[in-house]
Amino acid sequence: MSYKRFKYFHISKTKKIRFLSLISSSKICVIFLHGFMSDIEGEKPTKFAKFCHKKKINFLALEYSGHGKSYGKFTNGNISKWTSDAHKLIKSKFNEKNFIIVGSSMGAWIGLNLIKILKNKIKGFIGIGSAPEFLEKLMWNKFTKKIKKIIAKKKIYNLEHGNYVYPLTKQLFLDGKKNQVLKKKLNIKIPITMFHGTKDESVPTTFSKKVLKIFPKAEKKLFIIKGGDHSLSKKKYLKKMCKELDKMIINST
Repeated sequence: MSYKRFKYFHISKTKKIRFLSLISSSKICVIFLHGFMSDIEGEKPTKFAKFCHKKKINFLALEYSGHGKSYGKFTNGNISKWTSDAHKLIKSKFNEKNFIIVGSSMGAWIGLNLIKILKNKIKGFIGIGSAPEFLEKLMWNKFTKKIKKIIAKKKIYNLEHGNYVYPLTKQLFLDGKKNQVLKKKLNIKIPITMFHGTKDESVPTTFSKKVLKIFPKAEKKLFIIKGGDHSLSKKKYLKKMCKELDKMIINST
């Protein structure tokens, strides 16, 4: 079981997705879904890959189109396309398995989309600084009239946040509205654990609480990490996440 080499999955002749995977005889596959403009070279996917390697569990982490070293321009992507990228790869590589999804930030939104698609194959869900519907709730609704006009007219706006510039397109916001996940209840009995930092400057802790509300029958936990930032990539946080992941794996077998 080697997890250190990145591979490519060809969706078509011109479209390829970069991913990291572990194959084992286990019936469970842990899927890590990264955040907005992120990739799979960070602390979280590395830690979860090492954990799954140790436990001899299947693992998959991927980069959606326009992210990392996957195909396409970031500005052509949206929640629907990124969900589709993930689903195609999962179906191709791990179709016979059951899944525990770990979604970081926007990855939690894509994870919720996948839960609807994969349904009874989902055996658990972990959210890290979960940000479903962030495009409308945390961006569009807070934009000034001036910014909204720029997006409507130029079809793009470069948002500066911290050390990053996020190129936000009109089609991204329109597609986000089609991917609402917080209003419809999901009646599946699975363990769901949310992690959210008190010092998260990107996404309020209320978002993790909103996610828990859509699962009325789930076995729910919420860890509010005192002093934790948005990424929650410190070793002590990741150790806690792996502990919860281990419980989910044991309960699902």
